[in-house]
Amino acid sequence: MSKGTADIVIRVLTGLTVLGLVLAAVLHDPWSGDVAVWFVYGDGASVEPDTARAFDIALMILRAGLGMMIFVHGYNKAFRGGKLAGTGRWFQSMGMRPGKVHATLAAGTEMGVGVLLVLGLITQVAAAGLIALMVVAFWTVHRDKGFMITGEGWEYVALIAVMSLVSAILGPGRISLDAELEIAHRLDGWTGMWIALLLGVGAGAAQLLLFFRPPPPEPDS
Repeated sequence: MSKGTADIVIRVLTGLTVLGLVLAAVLHDPWSGDVAVWFVYGDGASVEPDTARAFDIALMILRAGLGMMIFVHGYNKAFRGGKLAGTGRWFQSMGMRPGKVHATLAAGTEMGVGVLLVLGLITQVAAAGLIALMVVAFWTVHRDKGFMITGEGWEYVALIAVMSLVSAILGPGRISLDAELEIAHRLDGWTGMWIALLLGVGAGAAQLLLFFRPPPPEPDS
């Protein structure tokens, strides 16, 4: 796929996704049972319907923002620039070996996690996947470059990891496939936090321990 075609595809996908999210927000009706009384949300906390709707839309925006962002990162690795071959060489140079394998894994994970977050499907597992990606990115690229992203520091990856953890704790909200499948309330809260933390940090650390072999430092001239 050429760069021009890839750009067109990603813009079309972005437009369709945004349109779908807007329609979901407009059509979302949080009222349940007797619309003249309070809406019972989650484990019995009573809130007014307008508040519940705002909460659901806010969670959808959080998920969709993270999901669309990381999907584009994966798409960029796979279809733009040097594509998977070029991304593989970059991974190899930083010590993630074999580079092509990890480039493919990273791109696929980023796109897969992005789709899951936008849909609100197994949201806590998707958040864990994003945290794992940020753990690897922090250790291989950003850890020794300070905090500020302007110097390629770890500010950006830390913020994404924190937002992912918040999404796992609060859950996907009712505008999600998890809610339609009636599994959302079983995985949010403390359960969601531990799923995201243990699975995310554990997967990222395991990948680093198994495959990260940084090249030796260049000798001083």
